[in-house]
Amino acid sequence: MASVSELIGQSVWDVDGIWVGHVVDIRVIRHRGELQRSQTVYGLVVSANRGPIMLGLTRERPGRRGWLSRLVARMVYAGCTFVPWSAVDDYGEGEVRLSAGRKELTRA
Repeated sequence: MASVSELIGQSVWDVDGIWVGHVVDIRVIRHRGELQRSQTVYGLVVSANRGPIMLGLTRERPGRRGWLSRLVARMVYAGCTFVPWSAVDDYGEGEVRLSAGRKELTRA
């Protein structure tokens, strides 16, 4: 498994070789109740616009952002696509290859 820092910014290509965008965020599931808290990657947030990487708007806890920050996040992330981890076929060397087509993916 690649680290988060290795996945952020990689180009994402679907099964047909169509460019989907760049990885701008990673969604994880936290496992509690274990001695050491672990996390499992749930999916990737992909955008054709690299702006969301710079803003870091998704890193704050829900309910703790102000209305202006929520409004800006909604505008910046409007075109983002969610890629479930099960759709990732291969990753590495700056690219993520999917086993699904671009039209099968949902909005983030």
